[in-house]
Amino acid sequence: MSDPKKVVITGVSRGLGRAMLSEFVAQGWTVAGCCRSADAVETLRKAYPAPHFFYQTDVTKEENVAAFCNEVLATQGAPDLLVNNAAIINANKPLWEVTAQEFSDVIDVNIKGVASMIRYLVPAMLKAKRGVVVNFSSGWGRSTSPEVAPYCATKYAIEGLSQAMSQETEGKVAVVALNPGIIDTDMLRSSFGEGAGAYPSAEQWAKRAVPFLIKLGAKDNGKALTAP
Repeated sequence: MSDPKKVVITGVSRGLGRAMLSEFVAQGWTVAGCCRSADAVETLRKAYPAPHFFYQTDVTKEENVAAFCNEVLATQGAPDLLVNNAAIINANKPLWEVTAQEFSDVIDVNIKGVASMIRYLVPAMLKAKRGVVVNFSSGWGRSTSPEVAPYCATKYAIEGLSQAMSQETEGKVAVVALNPGIIDTDMLRSSFGEGAGAYPSAEQWAKRAVPFLIKLGAKDNGKALTAP
């Protein structure tokens, strides 16, 4: 019997990350996840004991990411799938009203956090000559709306980063930018308000999206995809 497949998920405690966790476990995968909340990590450890692995990590802090990824590699080896899901969005306002600090925060999580995870995990995936990196983009990484300019900028960056990286890996590790679609999460409610309730829940989304993610492979390298 082959060993279970392994997935690393950032932002695992809430929204899409939490919903994906449950669905990957249901599919028989081993999950390593990180998030900023120590309380959430303890809750996840109790709900999903070893071999699953959870670690308090701020993806904007290089030393946090290094510690998490080194522990993942030491205990589980190179993942079959890295899902860079963690992201934040700016409060709705015109770009000129967004403070320098808020702008930096969005960039640090949404772009630099993704790059840090890649820096510490992808070399091992390349050495193993397998695996898929899914960088979560957005509909706002392919189109725009007012009052979310910083977020749009970061998701357009994820599209470009993923394209360039896919050329660098040459498919030995597949790299995909994924627009998850419009889902009723806290992040969407910060922009849409109660209107977010018209869209599928994270749990409904994950039941369709996780089987889709599991099937990704070398054939998808460099693609800009949208989850079903």
